[in-house]
Amino acid sequence: MDAGKLHIIIMEVIMPNEKNLNTIPVGTLGLIPLESCASLGQKVNQYLTEWRAERSHAQSTALHFSEYSKDSYIVKAKNPRFGSGEAKGVIEESVRGCDLYLMVDVCNYSQTYSLCGYVNHMSPDDHYQDLKRIIAAVEGKARRINVIMPFLYESRQHKRSGRESLDCALGLQELVRMGVDNIITFDAHDPRVQNAIPLNGFETIRPTYQFVKGLLKHVPDLQIDADHMMAISPDEGATGRAIYFANVLGLDMGMFYKRRDYTTIVDGRNPIVAHEFLGSSVEGKDVIILDDMISSGDSILDVARQLKMRKAKRIYAAATFGLFTNGMEKFDQAYEEGLISGILTTNLIYQTPELLSRPYYINCDMSKYIALVIDTLNHDASISSILDPSERIQNVVEKYKKGEAID
Repeated sequence: MDAGKLHIIIMEVIMPNEKNLNTIPVGTLGLIPLESCASLGQKVNQYLTEWRAERSHAQSTALHFSEYSKDSYIVKAKNPRFGSGEAKGVIEESVRGCDLYLMVDVCNYSQTYSLCGYVNHMSPDDHYQDLKRIIAAVEGKARRINVIMPFLYESRQHKRSGRESLDCALGLQELVRMGVDNIITFDAHDPRVQNAIPLNGFETIRPTYQFVKGLLKHVPDLQIDADHMMAISPDEGATGRAIYFANVLGLDMGMFYKRRDYTTIVDGRNPIVAHEFLGSSVEGKDVIILDDMISSGDSILDVARQLKMRKAKRIYAAATFGLFTNGMEKFDQAYEEGLISGILTTNLIYQTPELLSRPYYINCDMSKYIALVIDTLNHDASISSILDPSERIQNVVEKYKKGEAID
């Protein structure tokens, strides 16, 4: 094939509703969702197969695009365990020359294994070890290894206080030493942890667009302006999220800061004594509290109470990761009392059936977004426009204000 025809073929590789992907793929696309991430991986795979099937006619004869369109991009892999509880990584098909994307949910405690007659629920440590086993099973034969770890392993241990380990930094360095080229995570607890691997790819992505879309889709009567709505940061660490959300929607922003008792340690942390508010009045306004995670939920609910005391109208809480470590009872009670009107989290980590059944819960699906990132990176194209959702947010708000359906 001459260079002119190849150029035409490459230029016709079009990303649905996004942009031209006019570069040759890094390698044959391979997706390895570990068992902890199987459901999300299947959804991502479905988007990829549909998009690439639409393009297949244009590049089907080009050598560079062999195996570009497939029925599935999922590479069969597993982590069987011995009776002793030890495990191994097994890849059941060739990955030589592939551009691999490994997906793992380190928070999926629903996964279990048997040990000496006991059923053990898998911890983040177990999932992280399984990830390393699959990387080791690749045996260096892949063209490139990318890890998609939505909840960054040990991200809450991102800094040292006294004689402590720096587990997040160590984990990142270990993955890089094993041959991982890029690490993609979402809403890292502290993005500065990427300083541990300054010469490798590290992306932390915030699902702001998905939160806006989810809220507008489920709440039909929002007035999106500074007089009727406000973005709230529950603490100083989440201020950046609230500032961006407020700026892109043209809202006011307020924040709380936590006063802690540094003489006491409870569950490994200094307990919060009070939340103090900084910002303009919230009286009569709908507010949305933005954070990276809901763990026990005590902080979010305390902030909601403080906002209700200041006569806020409706209160929504949006967090990338909904851990709900102490169950849903306190949130049920808060909803029944009118303290909160809705909670938004993503499907980036395991969601219990109980959570999905709650009438106040809004699930923000991230599978299409992850597929878009993978599709673009596989073409070795820039993801800058994908990481900045400002234009997409403006478009969906415009549709909402016109009364059009949000799909």
